[in-house]
Parts: sequence; C-alpha cells; structure tokens
Amino acid sequence: MATKEMGLTEWSMLGGLSLLWGGSFLFNGILVQTWPPLTIVTARVMLAALSLWTFVRLSGLAIPRGRDVWLAFFGMGLLNNVIPFTLIVWGQTQIASGLAAILNATTPLFGVLVAHVLTTDEKLTVNRLAGVLIGIAGVAWMIGPSVFAPSLSGHAGGALWGELAALAAAVSYAFAGIFGRRFRRMGLAPIMPAAGQVTASAVLLLPVALLIDRPWTLAVGGLETWSALIGLALFSTALAYIVFFRILATAGATNLMLVTILIPPSAILLGAIVLGEQLALRHLAGLVLIAIGLAAIDGRLWRKIFARSAPVH
Repeated sequence: MATKEMGLTEWSMLGGLSLLWGGSFLFNGILVQTWPPLTIVTARVMLAALSLWTFVRLSGLAIPRGRDVWLAFFGMGLLNNVIPFTLIVWGQTQIASGLAAILNATTPLFGVLVAHVLTTDEKLTVNRLAGVLIGIAGVAWMIGPSVFAPSLSGHAGGALWGELAALAAAVSYAFAGIFGRRFRRMGLAPIMPAAGQVTASAVLLLPVALLIDRPWTLAVGGLETWSALIGLALFSTALAYIVFFRILATAGATNLMLVTILIPPSAILLGAIVLGEQLALRHLAGLVLIAIGLAAIDGRLWRKIFARSAPVH
C-alpha cells in the first residue's frame, strides 16, 4: 500500500506533536527537581485520564465496558505508559532532557526488530535492517565505551544507567506499538485507547506511588512545579494523544513515525532555553546517525533519490 502524501495540515500537526512530546522531557526535567518519578508519572496519567474522559463525554461517545477491552487497556497502559514513563522520568534524574529524547527516538529501530519477531506482515527488509544497524551505531556512538567500563571512559555510572533506562523505555514503546494493533480490530473510536490506557495506568500506579513515595510527605512545590505538571498531563499527554490519533487517521502510521525524528530537536531546544542544558558533540552526532537510520527504515527519501538519479529512456 502506498504511503499517503501529507499536506500542510498534516505537516503542521506533526510539528505540533513533536513540540508536545518534546515538551514532556522539559516538564519532566523541571518536575524531577521537586518530586520522585513515581509521583510524577502517577499524577501525569491521572490528570490526563480526567481530561480525556471529559473529552469523550463531551463528544457523546459510549464508554466501553467489555472485559476484553479493558484487559487490552491495562496491557497497553503497562507497555505504553507505566514502564516507559517511569523509566524516562527516572532516567532524567541522571541525564539531560535532550539526551533522553534522543535515546527515545530509537523506538522505531526496536519496533522493526520486535515486529519482525512477533508479526507475519512486518518482516525485516534490506533497508529496514540497514536502518536498524545505522541507528544502533548512533546509540553506541553516544554512549561509547562507558557501557563496558564507566570508570575508564570518564562516563559517570549514574548517567550510564539513565541512558540505559531511556533505551529500555524505547523497547517498551516498541512492544506497545505491536500490542496496540489489536485496537483496530475492536472498532473503537481512536480516542478510546488513549483514555483507556491512561486510566489503567493510573489504577496500576496509584497504590505503588502511595506505598513507596508517600506523596503526602513530599514538598508541595511552587508555581513552576505545578505548571510543569499541568503542561505534562494536559498538553504532552492528553492533547498529544488526540493529535496522535488524528494524524494516524488522516496520514497513516508510516508518516506518523516521522515525529520521532522531530522530537529530539524540540526537546534539545527547549532544554537549552529553559533549563540551560548542553549536550556533548557525540550526542548530536548520534542523533544524526539515528535520523539516517529512521530515514532508511522509512524508505521514501531513498526512493526519491534513486528515482531522480535513474536514467530517462
């Protein structure tokens, strides 16, 4: 099936989505200065769930009540929210928000590998395999020999674990992408999986956060903290999911994957302006390799290059 061409509206939404998701790394960077990761993630999904169900109610849509549907929501919530959100937020206690966003951009690389193993219709091709290898090279360039010998490379152990946490989050997102395919067969309105998964995530996270973090003992936080939480929950989660499913419906999944290339520049720019973060040259070089790898997986850029260079008969 041919990939849909995107118009100005789709490109605008894609750019907006990259800012919304890039902003999540900025908001996390502010929040980890006051609250522990579990509290941040729990508050994020609870507020997002409240806003999304309000949207569902205003839209006049019926709330699904089937057991199978809600089991799927809990599975999706675990893979797409609970595990990756927690890993990313914890990782950002060790590394800069821009670097976390770069490592998060490896999601499609892992997605290709997971899809090859778990599906029958998304097998590895030559260009996809090349893209995965180039992308992995980018990750290796960023992390460097610290993966094997942190003390010899001058790479702090905490930073290494933060980088690995961000990569593990990308792996979880990859599994979520495959798991989420089942929602197309359920005939749900696109907003339903978004609302259902964040609700399930809140149910899973709340008792754990209450037990471990005891949030009533934490600092209340100031205006900056609460503004960051509202931005994270309402804009980078609830609104981002609405835009996500709108692009998915109008432009398709292949075009939607391009957002992973746009998120790191957004996060890096916001982190530099607001948090004063700086990244090493190897991080930016790794980002370039990851972008090349994603372009190879997507394939369209290479097809256009070869089409222009082909001789005319």
